[in-house]
Amino acid sequence: MALNVEDKIATLDPARRRKVEDRAAELIAEEMTLRELRKARQLTQARVAHQLGISQDGVSRLEQRSDLLLSTLRKTVEAMGGSLSLIARFPDRPPVELSGIADGDLRD
Repeated sequence: MALNVEDKIATLDPARRRKVEDRAAELIAEEMTLRELRKARQLTQARVAHQLGISQDGVSRLEQRSDLLLSTLRKTVEAMGGSLSLIARFPDRPPVELSGIADGDLRD
């Protein structure tokens, strides 16, 4: 009979189980949509819209898009109080932070 992850975790001692569950929560938190990020920052669409100089509906549309200009993404993240970095990863070298490619106007 095959074991699933929940069964395996259930066999761990409580301290180890808590450590595994905490790490799983960290990994899940590392990936968010723009909407989830805005909510995690406890910001409304209206407040982000005001920071961006667009309508609340515009923020709603941004959050639903699957493709954005990097400059739009950067400005949206900055409106939430953050900064955006773009990292290129290759199998044969350390990660490289790209610069100077998201410096345009909000044009979406």
